[in-house]
Amino acid sequence: MDIYFSNTLTRKKDKFTPLKAGKVGIYTCGPTVYGRAHIGNLRAYLFADSLCRVLRFNNYKVKQVMNITDVGHLVSDADDGEDKMAVAAREQQKSPLEIAKIYTDLFVSDCNKLNITPPTLKIKATDCINDMINYVEVLVDKGYAYEITDGVYFDISKFANYGCLSGLDLNNQQAGARIEVNQEKISPCDFAVWKQAPPEHIMQWPSPWGMGYPGWHIECSTISNKYLGEKFDIHTGGIDHIPIHHENEIAQSYGFSGKIPANVWMHSEFIQIDKGKMSKSLGNTYSLDDLIEKGFEPAAYRYMCFNAHYSKQLNFTWDGIKAAQTAMNRLRMSINKLSGLKNVMSDEIAQKYLTEFNEAINDDLNMPKAMAILWDIARGNAGGENAIRLISKFETVLALDLFNYEEEKQYLDLNENQQKLIKERAAARKSKNWARADEIRDLFTAQGIELVDTKDGVKALKK
Repeated sequence: MDIYFSNTLTRKKDKFTPLKAGKVGIYTCGPTVYGRAHIGNLRAYLFADSLCRVLRFNNYKVKQVMNITDVGHLVSDADDGEDKMAVAAREQQKSPLEIAKIYTDLFVSDCNKLNITPPTLKIKATDCINDMINYVEVLVDKGYAYEITDGVYFDISKFANYGCLSGLDLNNQQAGARIEVNQEKISPCDFAVWKQAPPEHIMQWPSPWGMGYPGWHIECSTISNKYLGEKFDIHTGGIDHIPIHHENEIAQSYGFSGKIPANVWMHSEFIQIDKGKMSKSLGNTYSLDDLIEKGFEPAAYRYMCFNAHYSKQLNFTWDGIKAAQTAMNRLRMSINKLSGLKNVMSDEIAQKYLTEFNEAINDDLNMPKAMAILWDIARGNAGGENAIRLISKFETVLALDLFNYEEEKQYLDLNENQQKLIKERAAARKSKNWARADEIRDLFTAQGIELVDTKDGVKALKK
C-alpha cells in the first residue's frame, strides 16, 4: 500500500519511495538537555514515534538516529549568546556533564512513559567532537566556510538554494539583519560552524582554529552523515526548526557532500496553552510529571495528541486532558466488552477495517481518522477474537495501552460510626494490635462490606 507524507521541502504531499527497498533511514532532532522537556517538546517525539510505527506497520525496517545536544546550542538559535549547557551548569552549580545526564535521563523516562519506542541510535554531540572538526575542515577546504576572529562561519552565498526549506527571501533577511553584531562576517546571515571559546568557557576542545566548541547546526549534519550517510530518507523535527536550524543543516550538508541530506523533511506543529504560546521563557510550560501528579496517565496525553493532525496546532487545557482521559477510559471499557459479544466480527469486516486503518495512517499519519475507525469498532456490535486481534494490530501504531482496562470501583459512602471504626482500625494497626484490627474488619464483613487499602486511604466496597 502506498504511503504519502507532507514534505516541507517540496511543499506538497509526496508518495514515499525509500532509497533502499524495505528500509528507511530517519534522523530526528533530539533534545537540548539543559532543562526539563515540556509537553510541547514531547509532541515532536510522539510524532516521530508515530512515523516510525507506521513505517514498521508497513513492514519497513526502520533505522532512526537521534542526537542529544549537550553542547553547541546557543541561547539564540542565530548564534548569539552563551551555550545553553554552560548557562544551565552555572545556574545550577553543576558540571555540564551532570546537567546533561540529569535531563537526558528525564527525557528518556518521559519517552518511556509515553510508550515512545527508543531510537535505533541515540548519539551525544560531545561524543562526536572530532567528527565535527573533520566536517568543518572539509567545508573550509571546499571554500564553503571561512575563519574570522570569533570562529568559523558558513558562507551562505556559496549555496544558491539557501532558503529552499523555509521559503525565506534571503535578500529581505539580509536587509533586516543586525549587521552590527559581527562586522567580520561576509553576510550577516552566515552562521557559525565552530565557535572560539574564551579561556573561562567550561566547554571547549582543541581544533585547527584554536580552543572552541561546535555550532549547534553542525552537530546534526555530522551525526546524520556518520550514522545514516550523505543521503537518507526522512528528517523530522519541530516546526520551529525550519527557518534556521534545518535550513542551515541543508546548506552545510550540501557544502560537504553536494547533496541535500534527506529526501523528506517532516515537521510537527506547536502545542499552545489556552490558545497562546507555550514557552519556558513565558513560564507557562507543563512537564509530563505535572500531568501525572494531577491524576492523568501519560497515555491520555498521547490520546490527546491524536485528536489533531501532527501538522496542526493543538491547544492544551486541563479540561482537554481530562476529556482525553475520560474518552480513553471509555474506549478501553468498550474494547473490553468486545471479546464477550456473541456476534463475532467476520473475516471480511475485519479486513475492511484493517484496510481503512492502513489507508488512514498511510495518508500522512492521519491519526484522527485512524482513531475514528477504532471507535467505530469499539462501539459496534461485532466482537470476538477477530475484533480483539484487529485492535491488537492497531495498538502497534497507537500504543495507547488499549487493553489496560480496570473496571471502576464504586466505593461506598460510610456513616460517622463506620468512619470512626476505620480510624480505630488504623490506630490498632499502627500499634500492632492486630486482633482489634481484624475484629473491626470482621464487623464490616458481617455487614457485607469489604475494606480496601488504597493509596488514598481505606475505602469500602459492597461485597
